[in-house]
Amino acid sequence: MNTKEHITPNPGLVKAWISAFRPRTLPLALSCIGMGGFMAAAHHAFNGAIVGLCVLTTLFLQILSNLANDYGDTKHGADSVHREGPKRAVQAGYIKAAQMKKGMLVFSLLSLVSGLMLLWVAFGTEGMLLFLVFLVLGLASIWAAINYTAGDKPYGYAGLGDLFVFVFFGLVGVLGTYFLQAQEMDAVVILPALVCGFFSTAVLNVNNIRDIKSDALAGKYSIPVRLGPKRARLYHLLLLLGGVASAFAYVLLNYNGSWQFLFVLALPLVLVNGVNVWLKQTSQELDPYLKQMALTTLLFVLLFGIGQVV
Repeated sequence: MNTKEHITPNPGLVKAWISAFRPRTLPLALSCIGMGGFMAAAHHAFNGAIVGLCVLTTLFLQILSNLANDYGDTKHGADSVHREGPKRAVQAGYIKAAQMKKGMLVFSLLSLVSGLMLLWVAFGTEGMLLFLVFLVLGLASIWAAINYTAGDKPYGYAGLGDLFVFVFFGLVGVLGTYFLQAQEMDAVVILPALVCGFFSTAVLNVNNIRDIKSDALAGKYSIPVRLGPKRARLYHLLLLLGGVASAFAYVLLNYNGSWQFLFVLALPLVLVNGVNVWLKQTSQELDPYLKQMALTTLLFVLLFGIGQVV
């Protein structure tokens, strides 16, 4: 920072940055990596160092995405006086836009460095082709994290956020973590990847239903804006059903014992989310179920994964 923009660190500023990181969204980063780690363990290919670096890289990417969203939604008008959800740092003036852009740069570099370390541990010097393939995927992840709302033509405003979340928090996150350890792909692992993809998209959908009015005013055509409130809630139920069905399908195709159904203990929480998103109408009523769905996803993954490795 230059001297004009520098703000002496204080509790208010620290809390503003922590809030901008959006800690309640971070369980999603842990969920997809955890699922990939459990699947590798179930196939006798677990590597703790690789999983640890996957977690670190994904956390950096998630924080980068959250900072870019804070900056981008203020820039494009989705975070305005009409927004009914929690205030964002740039919108509220807690963090200047220029400072937020520098924060985005810092986490872009952290994601890149962590990702390069991950690929070096996974492939070394003998797997240069795979190193380059995953480097492209990593750079694409950084691009996606920034351009969801912060780019000149943000894809989140075109209603493509759900697709990108499904791909990166489902297929790429789980299958990539698995492949980096096993160095091969088993098609059946796609089903656990779908679990994370459906549930992660459900988290985004709660967020977008909550912000449907302000998004529509700002020209942010999210799926709920396009579908309308009622059909967006039906879409939410389908996402939850897709995640649960994918989990059952994996176990039935790879059945070894009743412990594999341990994830059913999390089903009441999935049901609670579905019922409340269907019934709650105001943004204030819906907001707690964003965090609840993120934590439910993490618990579901933990129970599912433990059930496959015991």
